[in-house]
Amino acid sequence: MAGIRDFLDRAHPLFAKGGKFEKFYAVYEMVDTFFYSPSDTTRGAPHVRDGIDLKRVMIYVWMATFPAVIVGCWNVGYQANTAMASMGLEQADNWRHVFLHYFGYNADSFIANLAHGLLYWVPIYMTTFIVGGMWEVLFASVRNHEVNEGFFVTSILFSLILPPSIPLWQVALGVSFGVVIGKEIFGGTGKNFLNPALVGRAFLYFAYPAQMSGDAIWTAVDGWSSATTLGIAKLEGMAGVQEAGITWMQTFVGVTQGSIGEVSALAIFIGGAFLMITGIASYRIVFGVLFGMVAMATLFNVVGSDINPMYGVPWYWHLSIGGFAFGMMFMATDPVSATMTDAGRWIYGGLIGALTVLIRVVNPAYPETIMLAILFCNILAPLIDYSVIRANISRRERRLAAPSAA
Repeated sequence: MAGIRDFLDRAHPLFAKGGKFEKFYAVYEMVDTFFYSPSDTTRGAPHVRDGIDLKRVMIYVWMATFPAVIVGCWNVGYQANTAMASMGLEQADNWRHVFLHYFGYNADSFIANLAHGLLYWVPIYMTTFIVGGMWEVLFASVRNHEVNEGFFVTSILFSLILPPSIPLWQVALGVSFGVVIGKEIFGGTGKNFLNPALVGRAFLYFAYPAQMSGDAIWTAVDGWSSATTLGIAKLEGMAGVQEAGITWMQTFVGVTQGSIGEVSALAIFIGGAFLMITGIASYRIVFGVLFGMVAMATLFNVVGSDINPMYGVPWYWHLSIGGFAFGMMFMATDPVSATMTDAGRWIYGGLIGALTVLIRVVNPAYPETIMLAILFCNILAPLIDYSVIRANISRRERRLAAPSAA
């Protein structure tokens, strides 16, 4: 590490003000602060002392995704290996399948499944990281600002909410839209009012629906078609799910079709618990989303319907299918685009949970709604906070006016 420090110190004059590469100081600063703590610190009182800074927050969130990454990649490989075993090795028609032809595609092997899944997720993540990182560096250089660590989290979250079979050029286009339109044009990290990862996914969903929906995109084998649990439920209800042999425990653990990082509610909750324990994620938002979902799902269960099978889906199935768990733990809790007040966080979370189930049930043509529910509530977040603050002010004014009136 001493050698890296010496190299960075020797390179510093080239990137400092007046240096040959002054315009690229943001790139130098990004590399320097990746390995070492920033040299600029607050020395004079008064100031807040805290062990948590932006970099540590981002690293914590990044680490919290590891369980979802591991289980998600294993499931991608498991689904692909199972399909290949059914279709035969002659289906090895791309470089990944050729690789697995020689190194094993045994669906009973945890290592074989994980390795196969990583062959799909790693290129998606690298594309996201490189292309999105280039946009971050470009805007930081033009504005002469430091490269913010916020994209460190955006990149991995975006890669986990995509299907494994998505073309890499669409990944590049989606993350470009999310970073530029969802964040940078508003001033960068801390100034965006929408979640950039969800903005990118929403763009891909509406621009390229064939690669973001349907039955043929969830298993990374050409010619293999299999619906997600949510897709089955919207057409046939819980009877169709049971007939397909899918159990609730399978959806909870993560042995079903779906986006890479959204299939395992268990793995997501492990990472989410870490974020709540460390104070990174607001438990008020998380439980607000959960309570809103349970209330709305229970209401539809009570009302019932003879023509819409989604009315009969219990709340615990809503919890484990689709992207609900991932959205609740990682997307709704984004500290920048969410509400800031304590009461506002309960309202914000409850609204997201209720809207998710409402659209899933009432509009079964679009069952995966957590993405749009969060984006809609991102827009409402300032209004929710404003209303909470105004209500607090009015309550205090009435309390202060009460003695004088007496």
